[in-house]
Amino acid sequence: MDPFDELAEALRSRLIDRARAGDAGVGEVGAEVRALVDSEAAALGEEDRAALADRVIRLATGLGPLEPLLADAAVDEVMVNGAGAVFVERGGRIEATGVRFGTDAEVMHAIERILAPLGRRVDEASPMCDARLADGSRVNVVIPPLAVDGPCLTVRRFRRGGFSLDDLAAAGTLPRPLASFLSGCVGERCSILVSGGTGSGKTTTLNALSGAIPPGERIVTIEDAAELSLRQPHVVRLEARPPSLEGSGEVTIRDLVRNALRMRPDRIVVGEVRGPEALDMLAALTTGHDGSLTTVHASSPEDAIRRVETLALMAGVGLPHAAVREQVASALDLVVHQVRAADGARRVEAVAQVVRVAGGPGLRELFRLRDGRPLWRPPLGPAPADA
Repeated sequence: MDPFDELAEALRSRLIDRARAGDAGVGEVGAEVRALVDSEAAALGEEDRAALADRVIRLATGLGPLEPLLADAAVDEVMVNGAGAVFVERGGRIEATGVRFGTDAEVMHAIERILAPLGRRVDEASPMCDARLADGSRVNVVIPPLAVDGPCLTVRRFRRGGFSLDDLAAAGTLPRPLASFLSGCVGERCSILVSGGTGSGKTTTLNALSGAIPPGERIVTIEDAAELSLRQPHVVRLEARPPSLEGSGEVTIRDLVRNALRMRPDRIVVGEVRGPEALDMLAALTTGHDGSLTTVHASSPEDAIRRVETLALMAGVGLPHAAVREQVASALDLVVHQVRAADGARRVEAVAQVVRVAGGPGLRELFRLRDGRPLWRPPLGPAPADA
């Protein structure tokens, strides 16, 4: 352990107590830290004292060792598995870092620094929490006793401005002809479901697809944690709210979907359907709000359709399964399925048209990436030579 750890933690604790009491601002804290270091570490050289003071200030007023990682534009996700293990994702690959926290208490302090401005907290009675940083990055926290090896913190970075379909084509996520086809589908008000596993890039693709919505339309976005960054001039962003510490005040995705219907939207974009709000989304799509977009966790286009059906049945309104299947067949036009490859790259693996068959929805494959080669079917036509 770094020889300064014990002193740094003691000074940090003192500063936190002062901050909670409202006795000092950050500037005053900085002056106090430098005075304490000069007094209690006088044997150290001037450079070492300055480094120790900077470390204590960083621990007390920032996110400690995580700050350099969060400042790195190449880092997509930061994962803290207790004090001794910090990983990042760069370019779709997870890698260990040399970053360490001195103690689990330092991890908890970083978590407090994230959650306190949001009016959120975690403790033994409520050991899990989702939150969002000021820049839109998504944060998940799990602490002991649920996290056996120490507090866990996951920060998924937010890319301000997002990516366009052209950007995704340039990055190899999908071929340019497919990007043009999907852009046209959005313009023609096709309702599109983006499916894929965790970390496959569903939200990024959803954001890119939304960029093809004409600028004159009113768009309402609905998310658990606001990540979408639409560039159109008329966008209303809604974000769900978890229950308070007293268990009241919760506003769910389903509540927001229902309310969005009263807001005169031309399009509704739901970051992810994961519960009974799927039924309300289907109802919206079949009552004049076609051209809407959403995502779902699934391992294939076929699984995506089945999952939407299952989620809709969770609404508990007594609809028979056959009626839900009919709604799915009427509401959705396309399924865009995305995967994260072994090399970490995110790619659109398949695009399927939702068609009505006996008993509900069926799928007609339009595009498939197989062995690195794009396979096409009408209406896309044969793959261009440069695809």
